[in-house]
Amino acid sequence: MRVTEGGVELDVPDARDGASEGQGEGVFYNPTQELNRDVTVAVLRAYAEREPRAETYLDAMAASGVRGLRAAAEGWDVTCADLDPDAVALARENFAHNDLPGSVVERNVNALLYDSATVFDVVDIDPFGTPIPFADAALANARNLVCVTATDTAPLCGAHFDSGVRKYAAVPRNTDYHPEMGLRILLSAMVRTAARYDKAARPICSHVSRHYARTYLELDGRATEADDCIDELGYVHHCEDCLTREAEDGLIPHPPETCPACGGSRVVTAGPLWLGAIRDRAFVAAVRDRIDDGMGEAARARRLLETVEAELDRPTHYDQHRLCKQWGRSANAMDEFLADLRAAGYDASRAHYGGTTFKTDASVVEIRDATAE
Repeated sequence: MRVTEGGVELDVPDARDGASEGQGEGVFYNPTQELNRDVTVAVLRAYAEREPRAETYLDAMAASGVRGLRAAAEGWDVTCADLDPDAVALARENFAHNDLPGSVVERNVNALLYDSATVFDVVDIDPFGTPIPFADAALANARNLVCVTATDTAPLCGAHFDSGVRKYAAVPRNTDYHPEMGLRILLSAMVRTAARYDKAARPICSHVSRHYARTYLELDGRATEADDCIDELGYVHHCEDCLTREAEDGLIPHPPETCPACGGSRVVTAGPLWLGAIRDRAFVAAVRDRIDDGMGEAARARRLLETVEAELDRPTHYDQHRLCKQWGRSANAMDEFLADLRAAGYDASRAHYGGTTFKTDASVVEIRDATAE
């Protein structure tokens, strides 16, 4: 069937064959990832101004070619890669139908990145599942920007603990801030991978939406910058009894035997995590400004980016409903709740991970006391 997205028309598998949901034998197309692609286009627009020399874009998992098509429509010199000959044929047809320039190759993207005479300015890794099998090739060989999607949120968030440890060489924990846990595990893995090649990979825009994590990592080839990124890795010690959490910088953890707040023994440690900012605030503002009304998820993308831009740089968020349940009281309106925190002298902001999530520099006890009726 034919769909229109972001000003391009493309043929995609009929949803009835299951390919649009990651099942069946057809070429994969996921309409629920339109928000992801809308934000990607806005990032590419903002990044073209941030780094005017960036011209080439590699869509590492072409499928129907929708992501590459939308990048080509923005003027990027696009290459799409896929191992499925049916996907390659369909992507080529879609480029031809839109009269857009673009190269579509039937090739393993890792081999392409290591063998190609072209150094791609932007490499976009959007696999089904974990991006880890493609991380080394992308981070070692991209020039400016690596865009990464991870849909394996259960391993990232600690729900599938052993899988998360295997894939990401880190200890994830299934906490009440599990979406952020997943994002920071992903960022840690990407930063550590880039550092092996004496590169810094710093997130300039990141978000968690609908069961996936997405980040845009700007690369810097100076080993000293890679060292600085490593210095922003560390651990979070989380009390499962009172929900207190403490961050610890460095790659060697020193977990407490008991919780410093309640004295409980159920303290778990997660990491190494990326403890730094998940975005460049000014860049996210520029991305938000480049969302246009022709995008199918324009309203949602703007709301998301506004929240990402404004949220505090804290390594974990809280869920108001989870805290209030812990304290045995009803949750009031979020705006009132945050206003009470600010009135008590604490910084507080919404977090983009959910409608009742927030960030603050107050401890759990201080949150409870400041928001008590």
